[in-house]
Amino acid sequence: MDQVFLYSGIVLCVLILFSLVRVVWGPTVLDRIVGGSVIGAKTPVLLLLMGLLYDNVGMFVDIALAYALLNFIAALGATKYFLRRRAARLDAGKPAEKEFL
Repeated sequence: MDQVFLYSGIVLCVLILFSLVRVVWGPTVLDRIVGGSVIGAKTPVLLLLMGLLYDNVGMFVDIALAYALLNFIAALGATKYFLRRRAARLDAGKPAEKEFL
């Protein structure tokens, strides 16, 4: 059974490498954010597989939950940052409107 977990972990690492390619050479910022989020979603599963291989799942569950939570917060933060940056860039091109008193 350990061999199944080991091979599953190896396949998961290869899939993470494919997502890393999207993060590094993604054509848009959204592709990079989604690629990073996919990597962050696969990493807790990889940590749990490592816990099964070492027969100590309890320790790895805590680490996997913390990593998943940090990944979620980082994806939200990056998305909010780039949306604000895009909105600021779009507003910079507009001429200033006159206020009527």
